[in-house]
Amino acid sequence: MTFEASKAAMRRNFDYRFATKYFVGEGIDIGCGPDPISNYREFYPLMTGLRQWDQPDGDGMLLEGVPDESFDFVHSSHSLEHMTNPIISVDNWTRVLKRGGHMILLLPEEDMFEQGVWPSQYTNGDHLTSWTIFKDASWSPVSTNLLEFLQLFPDLEVLKIEKLDGTFLYGLPMCDQTRLPIGECAIEVVLRKRTQEELDAKGRLPTREEKMFTYKA
Repeated sequence: MTFEASKAAMRRNFDYRFATKYFVGEGIDIGCGPDPISNYREFYPLMTGLRQWDQPDGDGMLLEGVPDESFDFVHSSHSLEHMTNPIISVDNWTRVLKRGGHMILLLPEEDMFEQGVWPSQYTNGDHLTSWTIFKDASWSPVSTNLLEFLQLFPDLEVLKIEKLDGTFLYGLPMCDQTRLPIGECAIEVVLRKRTQEELDAKGRLPTREEKMFTYKA
């Protein structure tokens, strides 16, 4: 599954939030390989820098040596399914994210990518988990329900969960559709690290000034 971030860049152009809110400031792209989002920096003019993190830099699950709360955003495209412990991974990815910053993840959706076969027939056996937004039961012995998984991280506010099947061709015979120019076969997740004030208030509530605002024609 290569150049999935490139496919996502075209789709993300139709959602202004990626350019104005999510990819803003200094970020880290975990497991980016040859396809970091910095290749598309012209789409994200508020991105001031990007640290590319791949295998030569160390274990992406731990991010050893990366200071706490050092990045405005964290991006990872099709990397979490390779980690031996996704919980430890997201815990560390949250650790290096500043409060108020965003985490953007792409995960292979198990029915679209693995298509009922485990281990995956389309990888070299390096997918350690499969992912679904939510199902009562799964054919996969290592299925992870995303909604249940995210409950483990109270610091993270869920902004978006989307099954990216807009370009998936359900009528095709079984094949790896990520090899097609348009197939994503994925789940996109956008999270935001809550501020301490939001945690204390048990919600992201308007400020006093916002509550007092009234519209005048």
